[in-house]
Amino acid sequence: MPAARPARPYFSSGPCAKPPGWSLGDLDTRTLGRSHRSPLGKERLSTCITLMREMLQLPDTHRIGIVPASDTGAFEMAMWSMLGERPTTALAWESFGEGWVTDAVKQLRLDPAVIRADYGQLPDLGSVDWSNDILFTWNGTTSGVRVPDGAWIDPDREGLSFADATSAVFAYDLPWDRIDVATFSWQKALGGEGAHGVLILGPRAVERLERFVPDRPLPKIFRLTKGGKLIEGIFSGETINTPSMLAVEDAIAALQWAQSVGGLKGMIARTEANAAALDRIVATREWLDHLAADPASRSKTSVCLTVAGADAEYIKRFTKLLEKEGVAFDIASYRDAPPGLRIWCGATVDTADIEALGPWLDWAWETLQ
Repeated sequence: MPAARPARPYFSSGPCAKPPGWSLGDLDTRTLGRSHRSPLGKERLSTCITLMREMLQLPDTHRIGIVPASDTGAFEMAMWSMLGERPTTALAWESFGEGWVTDAVKQLRLDPAVIRADYGQLPDLGSVDWSNDILFTWNGTTSGVRVPDGAWIDPDREGLSFADATSAVFAYDLPWDRIDVATFSWQKALGGEGAHGVLILGPRAVERLERFVPDRPLPKIFRLTKGGKLIEGIFSGETINTPSMLAVEDAIAALQWAQSVGGLKGMIARTEANAAALDRIVATREWLDHLAADPASRSKTSVCLTVAGADAEYIKRFTKLLEKEGVAFDIASYRDAPPGLRIWCGATVDTADIEALGPWLDWAWETLQ
C-alpha cells in the first residue's frame, strides 16, 4: 500500500473538485436571504457575468446569461428557441451528444442529419455541411474525446454553431469568432456548484432569435425574446427564474481564484500539467490505456481510461477499493460508456494529487489480480 496519498482525492468529472484552499466561510453571504432582484442581488449576478467575460476574454459582441438547469438547460434553451429555420446536423460521439440527437429527433422532430462515431473516436468533421445548424459537444465528457480546435468550423458558415462546451470552457482557448452558441455549467472546470447553466450568444445567434419565431410552444424558462427583441436583462443579471445566490457567490469565489492563478492562461496551464501527469502514469503501465486513441482529440479535462480485461463489475470493485481508502472518489467511467476509469484533470485539481494517484491505481490493480 502506497505511503503517499492525494491531499485532495476529488477526481469526479462533475461536480468537480473545489478550487484549492476553498472554504465555505470565505464566501460573501450578504445576498443570502435577499431577493436576487434587489440592487445587491443584481449587482452580484452582474459581477459574476463580468468576471466570466474577463476570464474567457470574450468579445463585447457576445452576451453571457445565467440560466436554469445547468448546461443541459442552457443547451436545450438554445435548441428550442433557435432551431428549425434551416436544416440541422447533430454530431454524437458520446452520451451527451446522443442526448442532443434525441432532443432533435424525438422532441423537436427536426429530422436532423446525424454524424456519429464510437466511444473513443471523433466523427469526420470535414463532412459537416455548414449550410446547416450544427450541434456538437466541444469536449465529450463521457468519452474523453474533444474537437482539436475550431479550424473545422467554417468562418463563412450559413448555419449556426451550437457548442456544448461544459467540459471545455476555462480549460481550452476557445475561438469565439467560430462559436455562435456556447453553454457550460460552473460545476465543471470552475469547481462550482450545480443547478445553474451559462448561455453565451454570439451576434449571429442574437440575430436568429430576433428574426425567427419557432412553431413550437416555449416554456417560460426557455423564452429569450419579447416582442421580437432579445431580453437583454437576462444577460445583465436579471435571471429568468430564482437563482441560488449561494451558488452565485461560490462561482464568484471560483472566478477570483482563477484570476489568482493567472486567469485563463493559468487555468489552461494547470489543466495541461494535470493531463500530462496522467499521461505519464498511463504510459508506464501496460494494463492501463486511453479510451481516446488519438492524442490530438484526447480530452485534457475528463480523461477516460481503459483497464485491461475489465468489465463493469471489475471497475466497481476497483473504484470501491480506492474510495474505501479515501484516495480517489468517483472515478468510474460514465454509466453509458465502456467500462473503465474517468479522471478529471481540470485546473481545480493539483498536479501533485494526480501524481500521487498513480501508485494507488497500481495497488488496486494488484489487489484484484
